[in-house]
This record gives sequence, structure tokens and C-alpha cells, in this order.
Amino acid sequence: MLMIFVVASTASFAASIRAPYRTTRVSRVSRRARHTRVRRMIAWNPLLRGSRESMLRQNDEIDRLQLTRIANDDELLDLVTREELVPLENTNALLINPSIEDNRRYSRPWTRDFVNDISDDFYAKFHQKIILTSAVRTQEQQTKLRRRNRNAAPSDGEIASSHLAGTTIDFAKKGMSKAQRKWFDHYVYDLQQSGLVEAAEERRQACYHIMVSERYTGWREANRLAVR
Repeated sequence: MLMIFVVASTASFAASIRAPYRTTRVSRVSRRARHTRVRRMIAWNPLLRGSRESMLRQNDEIDRLQLTRIANDDELLDLVTREELVPLENTNALLINPSIEDNRRYSRPWTRDFVNDISDDFYAKFHQKIILTSAVRTQEQQTKLRRRNRNAAPSDGEIASSHLAGTTIDFAKKGMSKAQRKWFDHYVYDLQQSGLVEAAEERRQACYHIMVSERYTGWREANRLAVR
């Protein structure tokens, strides 16, 4: 009996020694994970930062222009027929993601002007095409997108996605070098400071979201005249 008691006591004592060691290891792992998350949060400081206020401004611009937020494919087709939406096409400087359906390759005329300008300037600088990953959407499409991507903007309300009015496009970040992204950031930031675009570098999706104001057309023509 004495031997059994000694063995049991020894096992209990050994277990009491091991338990804190396991807890300490878990704590250290958790601490490292927390520090990693903090470092990542500090590192994420984009020049083009999205915000609720930016989304409100995008919707204010859509309301100012009295643009339709496109409900479905029938409404989209009607806007295309009336040429209120114009086609976006592949060029020597622009590549449209092949996954975008043909009837989603449209935007407002001033947005297309911006797409052509930035892609041409990007190509002239880096001899590489820029990739367009999204353009016009319908409310039906946005609702479905939001079901699988909670980061997607709503399909209605004061911060609804500006893609619904055809004013907005997304460009891919993936494949851009550090120098290309820096150039892109400052190119768009300068336009944003002039009130011509509202832009955000998405964190959870590898893209830039850019809503273009109708004022861009007037600014573009004024700059062209100044160059002549």
C-alpha cells in the first residue's frame, strides 16, 4: 500500500510540474500571434484609404447627377441602348479580366475616359498593361456578391456600392511591383485631392476601387487644351 501511495504521489507531482509548462508554451504562442497581428496593422497604412465618409461622398455624387442605381440586367441593357453606359474594351495598355461577363464591361463615359487615360499613362511609364477587374454591377449582382463576401458594399442605402451607377471600376493590385503601386497611388491621389475621384486600396481584395466624378471630363479637356 505504501508503494502504491508513493507511485501515485509521484505521478501527481509530475503532472503538476508539466501543466504550467504547457500553459506557458500556449501563452507564448498567443503572444507571438498578437504581436504579428499588431505589426501587420501598423504596416497597413495605404495612401488611398477607404472610409464610410468616402462611400457617402460617392453616393452624394451619384445623387447629384441623378444617376440610376441599376436594379437588374433589363435596366442595364436599357442604359446601354441609350448610350448612357459605354463599352470598356481591351487595348494595348488595358487588359480586362476575362472572367468579367460581356454585359458587365460598361461604365459611364467619363469613367471610361479615366480608364483609358490611366492605362495609357501606366503603359507609357512601365510598358505593362493594367488589369481591370470590375466595372458596372446591378443590385441583383451586388446582393449575391454580398452573400459570399461580407466586405462588399450594400446594394442599397446611403453607402451602397457606386458600381451600381456605372461610375466605378476596380484595378488589380496583384502583379504590380512596389514602384508601380507607388506611381499608381500618387497618380490617383492627386486626382482625389482635386475632387475628381474617390478611391480606396482594398485590404481584403487585391484591388483598387475607384469612383470617377463626372467633373473628370471637364478637367481632362482643360488639360488637353493647356498642352496644345
